[in-house]
Amino acid sequence: MANDDYVKYVTQRIVKYMDTPKNERRKDHKEIKKEEQFYSNRWFGVLPFAFRLFLQKRKG
Repeated sequence: MANDDYVKYVTQRIVKYMDTPKNERRKDHKEIKKEEQFYSNRWFGVLPFAFRLFLQKRKG
């Protein structure tokens, strides 16, 4: 990506951010936070997820 393209992209993102109302930004942020399901994945990566899948396959 050329420098001009990068500056254009960043400028567009900043303008979009500034144009959205504060309440809408907060609502979007809360929706993103809701989508995060497992804190163990966030803290320890994929290993707890893989271990959980392994245990579920053994049981079922």
